[in-house]
Amino acid sequence: MDGLDEQILGILRENARCSFSELGRLVGLSTNAAAARVRRLETEGVILGYTILAGQNVPGPRGGLEVFIDVRLDAETDNDTFTTRIAQVRQVVDAIHMTGPYDYLLRAYVPDTGALDLLLRRLKKECGAEQTQTRVALRSR
Repeated sequence: MDGLDEQILGILRENARCSFSELGRLVGLSTNAAAARVRRLETEGVILGYTILAGQNVPGPRGGLEVFIDVRLDAETDNDTFTTRIAQVRQVVDAIHMTGPYDYLLRAYVPDTGALDLLLRRLKKECGAEQTQTRVALRSR
């Protein structure tokens, strides 16, 4: 998944009924290229369906799961590099530099456990996380 895929997901999150031609115009692709990207995201399980989430039973401001991820950085990644990279990860809403065995505590929202798995893989592959420990919020207050 790249930055263009992230843009497409952001647009579809706001308007899941966006046409392929409009989507392509918004991200600078042809209609066919935009459609191919969306179909690939569906095939890869990034887009699992198009639905409405509403009401009190939706956890967190974005729906899905609220997760807390402890991150220990690898030896090659410094704090500035990590914070720059993590700023590009839309699921992460807060990154707190910590003392103790982990370097950062992240708060994120994901739609489901499959998306959580993708997020954890991305943190390790693209952001410099060497080790993570994840906790899922069951409820707040």
